Amino acid sequence: MRVPGAALLFAILAIPAAAQKFGPTENLGPQIPTPQIVVDKMLEAGGVTPDDLVYDLGSGDGRVVITAAQKYGARAVGIEIMPDLCEKARKRVVSLGLEDRVRIVEGSALRVDLTPATLVTMFFMTASNERLRPALEKLRPGTRVVSNAFPIHGWRPADVVHVKEGKMEHTIFLYRVGQTR
Repeated sequence: MRVPGAALLFAILAIPAAAQKFGPTENLGPQIPTPQIVVDKMLEAGGVTPDDLVYDLGSGDGRVVITAAQKYGARAVGIEIMPDLCEKARKRVVSLGLEDRVRIVEGSALRVDLTPATLVTMFFMTASNERLRPALEKLRPGTRVVSNAFPIHGWRPADVVHVKEGKMEHTIFLYRVGQTR
């Protein structure tokens, strides 16, 4: 009886990590939900309008894309690498009746085509922002990029917004592609 159990254990452990959709290097940071007050200020800083297509990289539970659709009437796409968070966000989108305005994509922010976006939001550490920079530099001139907490090195922000939430102070960086130097 021990041999079949050991064989099963060996088979499970032998499943290659490559069977996963994304490698660990594509996970750009820990999942830390952005407080709603910061979400609101990020979208406000980005000047969201109903004409925008907002891409939120690392969209988690979907709060940025849902707020963009509900509050501003924008279309929005959330890009999230974690399947459970995608499912949670999709269920919330459906429950709010926003399927015509919001789409949640299970994918890597490093692989997705960002060029349709008119506004990109993100909350990654500086090193991850560096990795995303080549993709961000392919965006159309004038496209806004809003980064929560961490700057994009080598880019000059068009605006920096400070948000106080309790004892925490958050910094939001607004960039305009083509005006970053």
